[in-house]
Amino acid sequence: MSSEQDLGITESKQHNTGEWYAEVVIKAGLANYGPDGMSGFIVTRPRGYALWEAIQQELDSKFKATGVQNAYFPMFIPESYLEREKDIVEGFDPEVAWVTHGGHDELEERLAVRPTSESIIAPYMAQWVRSHRDLPLRVNQWCSVVRWEATETKPFFRTKEFLWQEGHTAHETHDEAWDETMTRLDQYAELYEDLLAIPVLKGQKPDHDKFPGAHKTTTVEALMPDGKSVQAGTSHHLGTSFAEAFDITFSDEDEETQPAHTTSWGLSWRALGALIMTHSDDQGLVLPPTIAPEQVVVVPIWQEDTKDDVLDYADEVADDLADSGVRVELDDRDERNPGFKFNEWELKGVPVRIEIGPHEVEDDEVTIVHRPDGESITADRDDIGETIQEHFDEVYAKLYAAAEENLDDSVREADSREEILGTLGQHGGYVKAPWCGDEECEEPIKEPLAAEIVMCPFDDEETVGDDETCAICGDDATQTAYFAKNY
Repeated sequence: MSSEQDLGITESKQHNTGEWYAEVVIKAGLANYGPDGMSGFIVTRPRGYALWEAIQQELDSKFKATGVQNAYFPMFIPESYLEREKDIVEGFDPEVAWVTHGGHDELEERLAVRPTSESIIAPYMAQWVRSHRDLPLRVNQWCSVVRWEATETKPFFRTKEFLWQEGHTAHETHDEAWDETMTRLDQYAELYEDLLAIPVLKGQKPDHDKFPGAHKTTTVEALMPDGKSVQAGTSHHLGTSFAEAFDITFSDEDEETQPAHTTSWGLSWRALGALIMTHSDDQGLVLPPTIAPEQVVVVPIWQEDTKDDVLDYADEVADDLADSGVRVELDDRDERNPGFKFNEWELKGVPVRIEIGPHEVEDDEVTIVHRPDGESITADRDDIGETIQEHFDEVYAKLYAAAEENLDDSVREADSREEILGTLGQHGGYVKAPWCGDEECEEPIKEPLAAEIVMCPFDDEETVGDDETCAICGDDATQTAYFAKNY
């Protein structure tokens, strides 16, 4: 932060959510916008990338514990490869960035900058699979993709290039592929609930909003404080369509050739957008201790005659915390007063602050302050490592409870188009309504409000009654639909 004038958020989360969000991202040191002439791109700063690394590490360990191996595939995909799966081409064509020249020479075949990698990964899976003994095959890659969307840049939510992971698997049977699909969906839900302190809903996309070529697309949805939903991660059961397009076949135990059943699943840095949007406030970024680059900041408060004693004590407390595995920062800058430091570290989202002045030194204590609500507690210096872990749990619980309350209070029911529109218009959130399954019945909600069906419960959950009718057209209802505005 360059000056006190630069410090602090000027926009309101409640009244100017978009401007507030952008200000938090920039002023908390997470990202900058890309160069002039490159609308839709961002530069991820070290503090922002550290958040992504924490997500990466958490998911990577989960994946590897369940049989996944990391690989890497080219970022360019020959046009002929994309065309082998026509649904991929149709689904992504408006957003594909194309390379037509290498140096000064025109390429014989256009190369797509990957919008997703099924079309480059599947041909190699076909080479690697010969027998049922080669299955299941599970690979994942961490990479960036490019989708040339003509939308306003919103760092981490909407950018033309974004970071993600994409996993791809092949299996002998439909059911094994479905189990894989659900395993990944559950891991995504665990990531949000156990690392990011965000409760989510799990379900499936309506058929008209499946991944191009998929048998079924499952999703975790997170509700933001402004009432919009975030598609927080998706896991796709692809059936045999990709196997048939790319010849991913295997010899079964009877030496009969069979198509493999494949899956793909991905989670992007949109998770960071959800993290920032969910917990942060008008003072700046708020992070749970599980993911914060700095979990604790120690701020010594001294006058000239107490400076040495306070600094020595603060340094010892910081060392003790570091020795116990806490990510701690000692802010002993001479040129900044304590108030400035408090504001700066609040803006950066550090979940716990420890204040140390002459009284704390004299009483062998520390003053602990929680970032989310400013709660202040005096604690003994002894066993500070264990004590601070307890406060981490308290801070996490506060953040999760607030997000959970927002979700619980924002799921409403409706039985007619007018009710759906009125409820979404007034409250946002999710509106549950009986639905006939016809895509045309989404349009009367989509057109006036830019809301859509973001999720349907799984087939064995929230089944509709025999006498229920579609809230839009009045025909027999076949399932429940969750309508929402979304990012």
